Amino acid sequence: MFGKWAIVAVLAALAVIIAAYAVFRDRDVGHDRFFADQTYHFQTLRALTDIAADGADTSEVLETIKHIRSGDAQGWFRAWSQTGDRVASLANATIDRIAKGRALLRAHNYYRTAEFFLPPDDPKRPVSAEKNVRSFYAGLDALGVAYQRIEVPYETGHHLEAVYYPADQVDSGKPLIVLGGGFDSTLEELYFVLVKDAHDHGYGVLTYDGPGQGSVLRDQGLTFTHEWEKPAGAVIDAFLADHARPGRIVLVGMSMGGYLAPRAAAFDDRFDGVVAYDVFFDFGTIARRYVPSAAFWLQEHGLAIVVDAMVRAKAALSPSFAWAASNGMWTLGTKRPLETVAALQKYSLDGVAQRIKGDVLILAGAEDHFVPVEQVARFEKSLTSARSVTTRIYDRPSGGAEHCQLGAQALWHADFFDWMAERFGSTPAPTR
Repeated sequence: MFGKWAIVAVLAALAVIIAAYAVFRDRDVGHDRFFADQTYHFQTLRALTDIAADGADTSEVLETIKHIRSGDAQGWFRAWSQTGDRVASLANATIDRIAKGRALLRAHNYYRTAEFFLPPDDPKRPVSAEKNVRSFYAGLDALGVAYQRIEVPYETGHHLEAVYYPADQVDSGKPLIVLGGGFDSTLEELYFVLVKDAHDHGYGVLTYDGPGQGSVLRDQGLTFTHEWEKPAGAVIDAFLADHARPGRIVLVGMSMGGYLAPRAAAFDDRFDGVVAYDVFFDFGTIARRYVPSAAFWLQEHGLAIVVDAMVRAKAALSPSFAWAASNGMWTLGTKRPLETVAALQKYSLDGVAQRIKGDVLILAGAEDHFVPVEQVARFEKSLTSARSVTTRIYDRPSGGAEHCQLGAQALWHADFFDWMAERFGSTPAPTR
């Protein structure tokens, strides 16, 4: 009798195990996030997006982030730096020129990613930045990529940095693409954003760092200006001093560059077209979303110390907020987060976009965590003098719903190059 019941019990247990396996197996679905925290997830996606341009490899990224806890800026730095060092060592041991160059570009990207969350005054930043810049240009040299570094005179005693990547056929008649970054970009990473693919399409590209960006911020302490026509104009002036004037010039702005580039195009008619990648119509409105109205009342009534305590408390709970507040003060040269919010009120295209006369391409992610998609309509409505306005809004199923379509670079590139061909096509050969 005991044996019979033992068999029944075993069979019952097996049935439970099989049923449980079937249930839990059905729940074994993929995930669309690397971290619950949006900024840590987004920066991981940012690194992965560069795979198409030889700037990352999938398993290298996945092996790196498995050692990271969101909110741990030092742990993030250590993990990415170790990956960068490992890949740089691989490059040094590689004889094949192409493999060496690709490894150096990946090392560059990992070093750039490593310092992203560090405080601006962290002593590890300069060393990491030097390694990422050195790896980048060594990678280009190994791959035989043609480029020219340009020092752009700017204001008294300062300069901006630019890199020109000429097209294989300089007399192709295609427009020159001028590409600038945004709130946290670096000059070198712009190669992965668009340069390589543009070069494959036969375009020459001029990239640059303005005030508040890359080495211009780190080495010279120049912070952002809302009058972006000044640095953008200086870059074009320096380029044209040594190069034939292209038949057409198209200005592309990445992220916050979605404000910066249209602002420059509004005041400089040398730009025949402008691309807001992504839309960034009004930074002031965006910044105010993160600040409770009580904070402004406290500031106005001399209780800034209470506001500072509120900021520290929120930063402790939100890695994304902590980074945004820190980077804002660094890049804008402010001392307190509310000063940053006040400074950003100038960064609006309201009353400015009406001056743009060229062709405009607006890109936006339907689920952009940073810029509300409703800013698209505000921008479109303001473009009363533009020759044409084209808008692309990407939804979640398309893969392009994130800010700057990270993770879906081929998606927006396809629309961009179609737009370039439709609006500009071939132009006359450049002349002096």
